[in-house]
Amino acid sequence: MLNIQYIHHIAIIAEDYEKSKNFYTEILGFEIIREVYRDERKSYKLDLAINGKYQIELFSFPDFRKRASYPEAAGLRHLAFAVEDVESAVEYLRSKNILAQDVRVDEYTGKKFSFFEDPNGQPLEIYEL
Repeated sequence: MLNIQYIHHIAIIAEDYEKSKNFYTEILGFEIIREVYRDERKSYKLDLAINGKYQIELFSFPDFRKRASYPEAAGLRHLAFAVEDVESAVEYLRSKNILAQDVRVDEYTGKKFSFFEDPNGQPLEIYEL
């Protein structure tokens, strides 16, 4: 057994790096830990945290490929964020012109949730604590 303690981070490749950087920092509220430009790869790497904990690596690559299909492409299906109040989170996202689905209730847990996308079409979820 590997004795995994927790998920360390999620890596996301941005189609539009500046737009994605703004989305994750200014709209979702992630803190920048560090940002580096890797000249040999012509790529930015932005390390982001929430509540002081490292969570996301945001990359830019000049030769990225678009997601094959939505949402059932092989690989990461979506990234979920825990929130106290799903309804107010949906209102906030919509106030920032982000299309968020109507709030639904998980039939197994009874918790509220909603889906939306980042600027790269990456499916994101907000899920009630």
